[in-house]
Amino acid sequence: MRDDTRWLRRAAVLCTGLFLLLLGTAVPASAHAALRGTDPADGSLLRTAPRQVSLTFTEPVSLLTDSLRVYDPGNHRLRTGEAGHAPGRSDTVRVRLPHRLRTGTYTVAWRVVSADSHPVSGALTFSVGERSATTVGVAPDRTENPATTSLYGIARYLSYLAAALLLGTAAFVAYCRPPTRTHLRRPALAAWWALLASTVVLFLLRAPYEEGTSPAQSLGLSALGRTATTRPGELLLARLALLLLPVVCAPVLRRWHRRVPRGAVHAAAAVLATALALTWAASEHASAGLQVPLAITSTVLHLLAMAAWLGGLAALLATLRHASEGLAGTVSRFSRLAFASVTVLVVTGIYQSWRGLGSWQALTGTTYGRILLAKLAAVTLLLAAASRSRHWTARLASPAPAPLPDRVPAPAGGPPLPPADAAGPTAQAGPLPDRGLTSPATAPLRGRVAAPAGGPPLPPADAAGSPGPAEPLPDRLRRSVLAEMAVGVVVLVLTTQLTSTLPGRAAADAARAGTAAAGIPTASVTTIPFDVGRPGGHGKVQITLDPGRVGVNSVQAVVYGPDGGLASIPELRVTLTLPARRLGPLDTGVTDRGGYWAADSFNLPMPGTWTMKATVRVSDVDQVTVSRTVRVVR
Repeated sequence: MRDDTRWLRRAAVLCTGLFLLLLGTAVPASAHAALRGTDPADGSLLRTAPRQVSLTFTEPVSLLTDSLRVYDPGNHRLRTGEAGHAPGRSDTVRVRLPHRLRTGTYTVAWRVVSADSHPVSGALTFSVGERSATTVGVAPDRTENPATTSLYGIARYLSYLAAALLLGTAAFVAYCRPPTRTHLRRPALAAWWALLASTVVLFLLRAPYEEGTSPAQSLGLSALGRTATTRPGELLLARLALLLLPVVCAPVLRRWHRRVPRGAVHAAAAVLATALALTWAASEHASAGLQVPLAITSTVLHLLAMAAWLGGLAALLATLRHASEGLAGTVSRFSRLAFASVTVLVVTGIYQSWRGLGSWQALTGTTYGRILLAKLAAVTLLLAAASRSRHWTARLASPAPAPLPDRVPAPAGGPPLPPADAAGPTAQAGPLPDRGLTSPATAPLRGRVAAPAGGPPLPPADAAGSPGPAEPLPDRLRRSVLAEMAVGVVVLVLTTQLTSTLPGRAAADAARAGTAAAGIPTASVTTIPFDVGRPGGHGKVQITLDPGRVGVNSVQAVVYGPDGGLASIPELRVTLTLPARRLGPLDTGVTDRGGYWAADSFNLPMPGTWTMKATVRVSDVDQVTVSRTVRVVR
C-alpha cells in the first residue's frame, strides 16, 4: 500500500508539471472581436484631412481610458478628442481629429475590449496630400506585457481547475454517498481556497491585462475602481460573493442542519453551483455572437458536467484510497453520474463547436479548429480510459460469488468427510482416509481446492474463478481512474485555451470583410522605380490596392520625382495580368485626381501572382513601362 501511494503521488506531480508546462508555453489570448472596417480606409490617400476616424468591429466593444491614439508624420502624438461610440452603435468607435492636419502619413493605434472580455489591438494608416517617405512607427507604450499576460492566463487555468475539483467533489458527496467523507474535506477546502485566490488575482490583474501594462499597476485605486465598473469585473466580484456566501451562512447551517431537509440543502447547492458557472459563461465566447441565451445555457451545462466528471474522478480516487468496504454502491452511482455527464458534454460540445467554427474549413484552417481537433483526440482517449474504469466499476459493484459449502463432497465410492467447524479444521482431527486426497491441518476447508496426494494445496481462486493471485478490484479501479484524471487535465487545458482563442466563425467574418484575423485590414502597396533615359526623367510610382484581395478594390497611385516630391505627369496607365491563367491585361482605369491617380472600383476576379505594369509618360515623347509582381489572395 505504501508503494502504491508513492506511485500515486509521483503521478500527481507529473500531471501538475505537465499542466504548468502547458501554461507556460500557452500563446497570448486572441480576442473574439475583429476589425470589420475603418473610415478612412487603411492605406488610403486623401486630398483633404478627415474630421474624424471611426473603426467598426464584428461585435460590441468597450473602451479603455486611452483606446485611440493618433500620431502625425513625425511620430508625435496628436491632441484629439475623447474616443467614444457612435450613436446607437456599440460596435463602432470614433475619435475627432484636429482641424488642421499637415501633409503626410498618419498612424492610428487602437486598443479596445471585446464583448467576451479579451482585449484586442492594432493599427492603421492614412495619408493626407502625399505619403511620407518613411513609415511611421507605433509607439511601444501599449504593447502586451508578457508578465501580465502570463500571470492572468495561469490564474484563469487555475480557476477552471479549482472549480472542477470543488463542484465535482460536492456532486460526488451529494449523489454518490461515499461510506466516509472526512477524507474529502481537505481537497474540497484546498479547491475553495485556490478558486478564491485565483479570482482575487484575476480581479487585480484585470486592468493591467486590458491596458497592456505591468502587474505593478494592479494595486492602483483608479485601476481597481474602473475594473469594478466593467462587466468582467462585476462577474469576478459576483464569483467572490458566491464563494464567501457558504462561509457567512455556516453558523446558521450548523444550528439548523437537523431541521432543514437534505433535499433543500442539495437544491441550494445546485443553485449556487449554477450561479458560479454563470460567472464564466457570461464573460467568455458565449456572451457574444449568435444565439447568446442558448449559448450561455449550453456553456453553463458544459462547465457543470465537466466538473461533475473530472472533479468526481478526483473524489472517487481519494475514496478508493481511504475506504476498503462499502464501495459497491458508491462506484455504481458514480458510474451513472459519469455517464450522464458525458452525455451532456457531447451534446453541448457539438453545439459549441458548430457555433465556434461556422464551417468545416475552419476545422483545419484556423487556430480554433486545430485546438478543437486536439481536444477531440484527447476526449477520445479519455473516453477509452473511462470505458476501462467502467469495466472495473461493474466488477466491483457486481454481487459477490456464492460461498462454497461447508461440507466438502466425499470422494466417489467412500463415506463423506466429517464437517468442518467455524474455526477451520475438522472437529475430529486426524488423517483423512487414504483415497488420494489430503487436507492440511492448519487451513479451513472452505474455499480451498483439494490438492493432489503428497503435494501442497493449490492457491485460492479469485472472484472470477481462475486460480492464482489477483490484484484487488479497488486497486485496479484506482489505477484506471488515475489514468483517466491525467488525460482529463490535458482536456481541461485545451478547453481553457479554446475560451481564449479567436473562433473560426469570427475569423471567417473578418476575412469576408477584407480584414486579417488579427483585426488589422490588409492593403497591397507596390513601389516601382522608373527611368525614361533622360536627365530628370527618373522617379518612382507607388500603387496601392485596397484591400488587395479577390473582388472589388480601390486603386491609388502617386508619382514621385527625382527629388522625392510629388511629380505631375501627363499620363499614367496601370494594368494587371495573371500569366498562370492567361488572364489580362486588365486596365485599372486610374484617372488624375489632382496630384494623384485613382480608380474607385477595380475587380480582381481570382487569386494568384499577378504582374502589375505601370506605363509612365513624362512628356509628349518620353514614356516607359515598368512592372512588379503582386500577390492577390482570397
